[in-house]
Amino acid sequence: MTVTSLPSQPSLASRFINGILSIKPLAKLAKYQARNMIINRAEKMGIPWRENVRQLSRHDWSEEIKTIENPSLIYPDYYVCSFHGYDSGNLSWDSALEVESAAYAVHASIWPEAGMKGDPRLRQNYHQILQQQLLITPESVLDIGCSVGMSTFPLQEMYPNAQVTGLDLSAYHLAVGQYRSKQRNLPLKWVHAAAEETGLASASFDLVSAFLLYHELPQTAALAIFKEARRLLKPGGYFTIMDMNPRAEAYKKMPPYILTLLKSTEPYLDQYFTLDVETTLQEAGFETPQITPISPRHRAIVARVN
Repeated sequence: MTVTSLPSQPSLASRFINGILSIKPLAKLAKYQARNMIINRAEKMGIPWRENVRQLSRHDWSEEIKTIENPSLIYPDYYVCSFHGYDSGNLSWDSALEVESAAYAVHASIWPEAGMKGDPRLRQNYHQILQQQLLITPESVLDIGCSVGMSTFPLQEMYPNAQVTGLDLSAYHLAVGQYRSKQRNLPLKWVHAAAEETGLASASFDLVSAFLLYHELPQTAALAIFKEARRLLKPGGYFTIMDMNPRAEAYKKMPPYILTLLKSTEPYLDQYFTLDVETTLQEAGFETPQITPISPRHRAIVARVN
């Protein structure tokens, strides 16, 4: 599979911002500003970011992570870098304990009237697309890049009779997800593995879902995950994606300062924005995908196995 049909260059504005972020002191400042801006905005909206972290920090995570971590896992190079303002990216407790608050804060600005309800509204819109466009009721579901389970728990609620599995590269995030699932008494499975090389059996899932994963991937990993999802799916199964919409006016009109802060925490954003999802999914063995905008900034993609 090749990506020769993809645009080869990000926009002029993106290239200018990339130049700024290539200067390490400026990149560090941008990440610091982005992180503090999100936390302060969250607190002003009533999201108790710091208190949430304090409460989770009281739990003894040593046993939790011991049961979930795959000690033989070799992390891909693209993953062991700074993400979301954390120097060690998702391989940290800071990231794992803050991600829920961060999701509520970031998605609060999608719809001006939604506020803290922006995050659940975004997820609900995605699930409505699945209910409308999937011609099957999945009995086995895999949530790749599941993080702490915010995307996994609703899938279990949607398909209560299905076996739902959450898979992620961060044992820290999975530990929190496992802890939350015990609190909710949900029979979920958790797998510490790379989405492009899961180690799971071929043709073992009816639905593979990726929620806000692809904008965090270089194109090589994105294409590998397309192929792996195809391998994992049963005949007639579905691969579904919810992520940022590169065609949205919101990104075209985004002020350069905000775009700089965004790119400082998302190192592969240019690669995602220039990925030809329609073509590469078909090359990986899927039918022509259905792509539906579900917010001013996001889209849902539904692709069925050929």
